Amino acid sequence: MKYLMVLLVILFVVWLWKRGHSLKAHTPPSQPAPPDTGPQTMVACFHCNTHVPEQDAVRGAKGIYCSTTHLHVSGDRPISL
Repeated sequence: MKYLMVLLVILFVVWLWKRGHSLKAHTPPSQPAPPDTGPQTMVACFHCNTHVPEQDAVRGAKGIYCSTTHLHVSGDRPISL
């Protein structure tokens, strides 16, 4: 009985040691979290009415578009700010 307890303790220690090494090996390097941008203003595309963030929208003379493709399909020209 005494040898069984010693064997169990040794196995438990080996298991803890291997678990600790495997956690260190699989832990990705810590990177700073990206800053929270908060809510964004959404605008509708003049051509397809799809809502996109205002910072990603393409501005034309007739309105705001979700992409340069829709800007050109509508026959509009881009506006430079």
